[in-house]
Amino acid sequence: MSVTVRVPAALRALAGGRAEIAVAPGRLRDVLGELGRESPALVERVLGAEGALQRHVNVFVNDEDVRFRELLDTPVQEGDRVTIVPAIAGGA
Repeated sequence: MSVTVRVPAALRALAGGRAEIAVAPGRLRDVLGELGRESPALVERVLGAEGALQRHVNVFVNDEDVRFRELLDTPVQEGDRVTIVPAIAGGA
């Protein structure tokens, strides 16, 4: 079994147009590492140069924000969903 990474429409071009990508379970850093081998430009949007989560991108494991868990050390198990959500800003 695998982990499903959900890619938002705004970032799908960086993932070959895919809405979901299956990767092996592990800690979030491992999941993103595997995702980066397949879609490096996508992971560059999620992680900064220092390897930490970008503050304008939210990552959820099963609807729980990893910022309130263990960040990149958050465990991701078989069957879990990882959702990437870029911050949206705007207005008048």
